[in-house]
Amino acid sequence: MSAHHEHTTHDAGHGHHGHHAHDDHADHGSLKTYVIGFVLAVILTVIPFWLVMGKVFSNSATTGFVLLALAAVQVVVHMVYFLHMNARSEGGWNMLALVFTGVVVVILMSGSLWVMYHLNNNMMPGMQHETTPESLKHTENPNEMHNMRNMP
Repeated sequence: MSAHHEHTTHDAGHGHHGHHAHDDHADHGSLKTYVIGFVLAVILTVIPFWLVMGKVFSNSATTGFVLLALAAVQVVVHMVYFLHMNARSEGGWNMLALVFTGVVVVILMSGSLWVMYHLNNNMMPGMQHETTPESLKHTENPNEMHNMRNMP
């Protein structure tokens, strides 16, 4: 009885029969948009594969930056054509959340790369070209050198 009472109260208060108003319909896509998204995703996958396997750029840093740019484009293609995200969906909150996530990811990735670069250059600058410890360089007896390497 209480379920019937809630239903009648709901109908009387809103003037419709239990249906919610859907003012901002989310675009659920069509076969055409899914095919366009699929073709773009395949192209954006084949191009980086060709760039790496064909060694198109002589500089690996250039290849890396081009791959990152193509990856970012592919993320956008997936969000637009498969997740149906745009500035109108959910009143713009999806786009705001996406922008915030992008800013956080850029800060984290650039900070991590900056820290790793500086750790690589500054951690032990004298040890970069040296392969044997200084104590083993001055040993004259080869057997003694072999014994020193096996010491705990």
